[in-house]
Amino acid sequence: MWVAPEIKNPVILQEPCHKKISLFGSVNTDNGQFVYGFSPIFNAETFLEHLMKILPYRPKNKKILLILDNARYHHALYIQPWLEKNKRLIELLFLPPYSPELNPTELIWKRTRYKTTHNRYFPTIDCLCDALENQFYQWDQPNNELNSLCAINYVA
Repeated sequence: MWVAPEIKNPVILQEPCHKKISLFGSVNTDNGQFVYGFSPIFNAETFLEHLMKILPYRPKNKKILLILDNARYHHALYIQPWLEKNKRLIELLFLPPYSPELNPTELIWKRTRYKTTHNRYFPTIDCLCDALENQFYQWDQPNNELNSLCAINYVA
């Protein structure tokens, strides 16, 4: 860390805790719309809640192709009946292991850290949640920022 010479004992503000925020997020690569939800835990039940949350954002007469990593809850038996019932509306595409660079949503997390949390002090976890909510509110409608960030160019 660089500190001016006249500062003898620098103080770095930090919350002495191990609290965290967990959330699901999906981006529509056609228009940049971001759908998210805070979650106390990642499991099959909360993942299914996220799937149900994004289904209403499906473009008319189109199927959602959801790109995912291989987290255990993405493959859970618990969600299979719902996926079978909605197979005309949504399909899950699993990435190869250890390849987050292929997932467009990872770009959203990187942009979020840069715009919202990078080099900022949050005195409470609620302040952090508020900052994230403010950023995500800007992306809850189709938008050019995320559209250009996550646009997929298909090669025929």
